[in-house]
Amino acid sequence: MRIQVNARNRGYDFDARAGERVLYAGLAAGIDLPYECATGTCGTCKAKLVSGRVRDRWPGAPGRKFARLAGEFLMCQCEAEEALTLEVSKFVYPPEPGACLPQVCGGTVREVRALTHDVIGFALELERPGDFDAGQFALLAPEGIEGYRAYSMCNYARGGRRLDFVVKRKADGAFSEWLFGADREGARLEAFGPLGKATFEPGLEKNLLCIAGGSGIAGMMSILARADAADYFSRHEGHVFFGVRTMKDAFFLDQLSRTKAKVTVALSEEDVAQASAWPKLRFEKGLVHEVAKRAMAGRYQNVRAYVAGPPPAVDAAIRVLLLDAKLTTDNIRYDKFS
Repeated sequence: MRIQVNARNRGYDFDARAGERVLYAGLAAGIDLPYECATGTCGTCKAKLVSGRVRDRWPGAPGRKFARLAGEFLMCQCEAEEALTLEVSKFVYPPEPGACLPQVCGGTVREVRALTHDVIGFALELERPGDFDAGQFALLAPEGIEGYRAYSMCNYARGGRRLDFVVKRKADGAFSEWLFGADREGARLEAFGPLGKATFEPGLEKNLLCIAGGSGIAGMMSILARADAADYFSRHEGHVFFGVRTMKDAFFLDQLSRTKAKVTVALSEEDVAQASAWPKLRFEKGLVHEVAKRAMAGRYQNVRAYVAGPPPAVDAAIRVLLLDAKLTTDNIRYDKFS
């Protein structure tokens, strides 16, 4: 079905398959429609229906509260029932040259392993090769569960057939309960991606600052993998602050020990003891944004910051970066999942 989107700067046309959400069809066609979470939470992808009919796959989506006016809907949750004309209140541009366009791809779950008592890691073996940029995320959906969930890739690859993920168990979280509820080795998933703009390329030529809470470290691992492969930290500083409650909640410490960036693990609910197994890592007591603020005081020159984790941790870190570090908004990158 044909879809016409009128943005503030120009109009775009693209086709959507039956049952395909409007946002996903537009992004796959190379049109950079507005979005952040792409899963119905943030409301960024709202549009106004001018003509045609849509089917709302999730009328109770949290982001629906931002689409209050008559005819407004979330492009990430609605599919076209006939040809559509839409309006979005933002500027819309084609993707930058060389950008990785998202696509739907099936995959098989491999190497399921417990990283902590409530965090599982696994690989998704894709049916065909795909590209993504360091720091991006994908939407995942197992058979029998309605809707997608967003997770950052932990690895970095171009033209690869493997995506690595970590999932933290959440009460009433349909995907995490599915993953934790049985042995999922060999299970099938549908993926849509890559998505997200909190990306890193070695041509950036800035010092890197990564602040992550819990499973938010996933996207940072992808950035570090890309940077280390390019020997980026021989030319620029890299600082990583990884926040967890206690040592039993920490994971990826062996991998973090191998990066050339300086890594600090912040323990919010446990006193710091000597961690002899990871002599290259620093351990500090406190919330991750507080630990980062102390360590980075006076060291924000030529910095690009990346932030991820639970919304309160992300908000607190962004306040530090804006008010204390005085970073401009274009040098603070994060994606909203929650």
